[in-house]
Amino acid sequence: MGTLSRAAQALFCLAISSSALATEPAVPEGLYHDPVWLNLVHYQPDTFGSGYTSEADDPAFFLSPDGKHSPRAELNATLAAIQASGGGDESARCRFPARDAWLRRQLDLPADPAPCPAYDTWRRDLNTQTVTLVFAASYLNSPSSMFGHTFLRLDPPGNDQNTNLLLASTISYAADAGARDNELMFAYRGIFGGYPGVTSVEPYYDKVKLYSDIENRDLWEYTLNLTPDEVDRLLAHAWELRDKNFDYYFFDENCAYRLLALIDVARPGTRLLDNVTTHAIPSDTVRWVVDKGLVSHVRYRPSASTTVAYELDHLTDDQQAIASAVADGYVKPDGQELASLPTTARAHVLDATYDYVRYQSTEEKWPRELAAPLSRQLLVARSHIDGVKPVPKPPAPPVRDDQGHDTFRVSLAGGQQDHRGFSQLTVRPAYHDLLDPPEGYRPGAQLQFLRLDARLYTNNDELQLENLTAVEIRSLSPRDGFFSPLSWQVGVGARRTDTGEKRVLAPYLDGGVGGSWMLGAGVQAFTLATADAEVDNDLNRGFDLAPGADLGLLYQSPRVSLMGGARSKAWMVSEQHRQDTLYLKASWHLSRDISLFGEFNREHHYERYQSEWQAGLSLYF
Repeated sequence: MGTLSRAAQALFCLAISSSALATEPAVPEGLYHDPVWLNLVHYQPDTFGSGYTSEADDPAFFLSPDGKHSPRAELNATLAAIQASGGGDESARCRFPARDAWLRRQLDLPADPAPCPAYDTWRRDLNTQTVTLVFAASYLNSPSSMFGHTFLRLDPPGNDQNTNLLLASTISYAADAGARDNELMFAYRGIFGGYPGVTSVEPYYDKVKLYSDIENRDLWEYTLNLTPDEVDRLLAHAWELRDKNFDYYFFDENCAYRLLALIDVARPGTRLLDNVTTHAIPSDTVRWVVDKGLVSHVRYRPSASTTVAYELDHLTDDQQAIASAVADGYVKPDGQELASLPTTARAHVLDATYDYVRYQSTEEKWPRELAAPLSRQLLVARSHIDGVKPVPKPPAPPVRDDQGHDTFRVSLAGGQQDHRGFSQLTVRPAYHDLLDPPEGYRPGAQLQFLRLDARLYTNNDELQLENLTAVEIRSLSPRDGFFSPLSWQVGVGARRTDTGEKRVLAPYLDGGVGGSWMLGAGVQAFTLATADAEVDNDLNRGFDLAPGADLGLLYQSPRVSLMGGARSKAWMVSEQHRQDTLYLKASWHLSRDISLFGEFNREHHYERYQSEWQAGLSLYF
């Protein structure tokens, strides 16, 4: 009997064990290496070795203690958690709905919906049918926006002319810097990952107010052709990322990079992140999205300044003079100067002046006690004119930002410096200078990062580093009767400088401020007061300072770009002397990604004259 009893117990235990095993899903070997799983947990291959590391830097993003570096451990922990009894907002199924849905499809697990009140309410509030990628044009006055910015807009059903998309929600990723640091500290910490980056949801009207109305940045809206299932997957993963920390890096793991990862999750196989190497520039990432066939249509939303400038440009010179006088208070909105104009012209002058006053009250902080009464007087005068439609909104530029030249540039040139022949290689990872093909970029704007110029002198086969530009920014914004922006420049790096005895590589910091004025179509004149500082042991006192000036002309067109002028510096610390330079630069754009260029400089320095020229080819990748 004892033997039979023990045998019965063994059979019973075996039956129970078999039943338990039968309820465990069969996990295919290597499922944790599936690209979808790697995308869901943001794993990237380690630079050295065969392992993986997640880009997430928040412990709350992982269910396994080893999840940061082990896709297998995180998958097993997730699988166990989503099968555990219990529900509610803190359950794994509710915290990670995208992971839950994918694992249930892969393993044929029951797909019964989980009760997730917070997530369900969030989805209902978003009320999303389609998703739009929005690109805000570059803004040179802020380090975080120099290359532009991207975010997603979640469009509700019924997306037509009657739908107010300003009420839609947006998903964006940005550095959580708060108001703690100034712009220089923000740039430094942003480059080296000193800020946490968080994914947030905000109303679209807040974004439009910030980018279009305050920072005067045009917006491009790219509606994505995601299916309903792909939209659901994108939102589910956005919920998983909400309030989770991913360290922010200015050049690569930035706003645009995170959105690419989100789209990769929504539509498996797009592999947008494969395009990222050393940096992820927002305009480049938009180009990759377009090239992958993810965009159904594009809409342009001009900024407040673009709209006002367009209205003013539609006025004649005399009408602009009247508009300026009204805005400055010299002419009344119902005065004789306006009354003498034809009805249509009078209406357009009143419209343009009203929009200009509103713009200035926001941008230039005109006093409310001045702007409010004047705005009311303009509206009253306009209300007396019937049957005249306002000037249409500005048309979209013929070339979008994502259709401009690629930002990585390699140049090969040959030339001569003071009778020494040389060959030069220039590598510039980003972004644009004044002689690059201008279409798709801001006129008069230059932004270069990590540019390297290396020369091989042919007379003695000497290889020299000619320049290393860490960052160089130049903004030549034209002034007129209505707008008075400053033109400015700043640069930091290392460059060859003449000590009077030899040319040495010296660290430098330079800057300048002044004005620019349009002289005709594509032609502008500029004048800048400059300041330079150089540091090197070969200088008499180890450093030198020089105030100076730079006067020139710039012409930009789709086919040819030209810049010429005169530059003078008065070095006054190590050894007092002048450095005067005449320069001429030209670029012939064979296409948006191929240009021929030439440069000539004639310099008077240390009581001697010397010339330098070079010519070559630039390719954009």
